[in-house]
Amino acid sequence: MAIDTRNFTKLIMSYDVDPRQVQEYYQFIMSSYLPMMQKRGIEMTEAWTVAYGEAPNRQIGFVSRDRDTMFELLDSDAWATLNEQLEAFVTDLDYKVVPYREGFQF
Repeated sequence: MAIDTRNFTKLIMSYDVDPRQVQEYYQFIMSSYLPMMQKRGIEMTEAWTVAYGEAPNRQIGFVSRDRDTMFELLDSDAWATLNEQLEAFVTDLDYKVVPYREGFQF
């Protein structure tokens, strides 16, 4: 049976990882960032590395089953704190929320 994704919402994050902090960045993402997102009901669906060009070198997609879950996260102190911590490892952090669809979105 296919999953009905009509109400799903996607968070698309983009940023540049500081090349001097790559190991620390990965440790933070795996030990803090992803577990907090999962605890809030938001799952990472993809991670892209841009190897060439002027775009940010990372783009990560997260999906929630509904819009309310996503916006509760974005309005939380936990979200603000987590991204302040992320900014120790990245620059040009940006994000947007869009209706979910399969495949690459930007």
